[in-house]
Amino acid sequence: MNYLGHAVLSPGDRQILTGNMIADHVKGRLALQELPDGIRKGILLHRAIDKFTDEHPATQRAKIWFRETYGLYAGPILDPVYDHFLANDPKHFAAAEDLLQFSAETYAALDENEAYLPAGFKAYFSHMKEYNWLYGYRNVQGLKNSLAGMQRRAKYMPPADEAYQIFISRYYQLAQCYYELMDDAVRFVKVAVNQ
Repeated sequence: MNYLGHAVLSPGDRQILTGNMIADHVKGRLALQELPDGIRKGILLHRAIDKFTDEHPATQRAKIWFRETYGLYAGPILDPVYDHFLANDPKHFAAAEDLLQFSAETYAALDENEAYLPAGFKAYFSHMKEYNWLYGYRNVQGLKNSLAGMQRRAKYMPPADEAYQIFISRYYQLAQCYYELMDDAVRFVKVAVNQ
């Protein structure tokens, strides 16, 4: 799951949502201990979601299509791919307007907790809002942009063009993997949050 997935899988608490969104930028136990309880819970939830997603049989199946060209990047490539399918999933967003509203609410929650945003996240959060990345996952161009951005940040990742072509050629198979994963992920988060 990428940013949209983590936002959707946050249980309606703005601090948990913030922690879930910034988790990749919080390193070490000391940094974690200095944060409010809700944000800390969100970071731990993010890590649990990542582990669950990576180990899920649908993700293991989907990685095979990207592994030959992208090796260890096969998993990270699936993150924005899953967000594309989530942005178009009528169970979560009945219409484009629902996704637009959800995106705005997510950015507002992050703005509200700005004091806790790590420098690494802050560095591109303004671009995330300005170009509405969460909503952008809805169309294939948004996914293409996300893959290109990943390639720019990842030192050894091969060009993203082939990943996009695999996404297009395996669109319906990848969608099936997403639906299998997402139904299980929703159940997983409900249990994880209530423990």
